[in-house]
Amino acid sequence: MAAAPPLPTPFRIPRAKSLKPSSFSSSHEPFRSCKLGCSFRCEVKSFDHSQSWTTVDRFPAPDPIHIFHAPPSSLTATPMQMAASGRESSGKNSKKVCLFYCSETKPLAERVAAQSDAIELRSINWRKFADGFPNLFIPNAHGIRGQHVAFLASFSSPGVIFEQLSIIYALPKLFVSSFTLVLPFFPTGTSERMEDEGDVATAFTLARILSNVPISRGGPTNLVIFDIHALQERFYFGDNILPCFESGIPLLKNRLQQLPDSDNISIAFPDDGSWKRFHKQLQHFPMIVCAKVREGDQRIVRLKEGDPKGRHVVIVDDLVQSGGTLVECQKLLAAHGAKKISAYVTHGIFPNSSWGRFDHDNGGNPENGLTYFWITDSCPQTVNEVLNRPPFEVLSLAGSIAASLLI
Repeated sequence: MAAAPPLPTPFRIPRAKSLKPSSFSSSHEPFRSCKLGCSFRCEVKSFDHSQSWTTVDRFPAPDPIHIFHAPPSSLTATPMQMAASGRESSGKNSKKVCLFYCSETKPLAERVAAQSDAIELRSINWRKFADGFPNLFIPNAHGIRGQHVAFLASFSSPGVIFEQLSIIYALPKLFVSSFTLVLPFFPTGTSERMEDEGDVATAFTLARILSNVPISRGGPTNLVIFDIHALQERFYFGDNILPCFESGIPLLKNRLQQLPDSDNISIAFPDDGSWKRFHKQLQHFPMIVCAKVREGDQRIVRLKEGDPKGRHVVIVDDLVQSGGTLVECQKLLAAHGAKKISAYVTHGIFPNSSWGRFDHDNGGNPENGLTYFWITDSCPQTVNEVLNRPPFEVLSLAGSIAASLLI
């Protein structure tokens, strides 16, 4: 066999478990043999200063021995350098977020920013051309490069969705570190099924639109939604977006603990769908389940299980529109002896000011009114209409949104 080419000098062969320290000479001369249970001759075929596999041929067996070189930095770093590296990494973990918002969500955005000094509000110029199409501008766009960016949206009507989507598609392309879209209410969530040929599941349509938001430097867009109508809708979203489903129920539980009759609370669900969504989060309360049954051309609410007699019953659902089901459920519970009746929905939509059908019960007349009607601020227009109007109370999502932005 031809003699091996000489190794460059000076050189160092690091210690490895496969070779004993005695195998290396103190003068760093090329080694010729070593003992690993038997005597054999070795020839260095390759040696590299970078982290890599170095192959040493062993004779007469044909298989090579592999030595993995540890990274030089981890071997030579001083305690001072390691401490500095730790401080630098700790600083990187302190997340700062630039939060943009639309005109409807400005009050909620201000409440979110008040939760943490790490959240900074940024504005957008929402203008229109003479023909009504949006004329949008993001001030100081260069200033958000490398920043964590979020947008607080409100798709309250089809007329505002296009202009907000324009911003949602633009922000991730401004070289930001990450992008989070907070959409507290997913408005087409109730249109998730096809019952007849020709029905259009608009929940799937909106999910596909949001799934095509451009990817930022940090990867796919994060999407925060509260109490989506059907959990299976998470599968409508594509791989370019990461949906995070939050809930307003913790806010309700905290409010119930503050009531003077907190030990006399029962939870009522107006239908099986509501029970499936929320019963695990409210399992420590006595439960009452109602059901919608069809009698002729009418759908009537019936008591399926549970006893409301003498209890302060809180009806829980994800959203309310006209409120017809809630009113029927209220009358049913009152007829079965409920002492007080209240209601909670995460999303108070109330088209055409249908919230006006809910009166306040000051005590003793649960069939005529509600003691409390709790909603969140996921629908800003409703909040403006019912503010300071009993029985309505608004539970803010600001703290939950701030927490999700700082994950």
